[in-house]
Amino acid sequence: MSNSQASQWQKIITVEDIPVLGARVIQVPAGKIAIFRNTEDEVFAVLDECPHKGGPLSQGIVHGKSVTCPLHSWNIDLTTGCAAAPDEGCSKSFAVKVESGVVWLNRKEIQTSHG
Repeated sequence: MSNSQASQWQKIITVEDIPVLGARVIQVPAGKIAIFRNTEDEVFAVLDECPHKGGPLSQGIVHGKSVTCPLHSWNIDLTTGCAAAPDEGCSKSFAVKVESGVVWLNRKEIQTSHG
């Protein structure tokens, strides 16, 4: 990885530090980001707010590549941050890179506040 590429990414957490079918939350200038891990050790990063009523997605139930919001059971696609039909709305999703068991997020994305 070149220096310019390295500076684009920020080391966040190790995959092992994220519970399987669970999440860890980090606070960055962009807001609270929930870092999810599924049973295939795939890692996703989504703003920790359901697009419906702002429920904490990090406390939801992970299944496949989705999470069910704990407040009103909306299903959110972890790859896009968008609600499954018939519900509508999206939470911001973040680019994730996993190398050697370490989770990296795009530095530019996490430094920019949303809204």
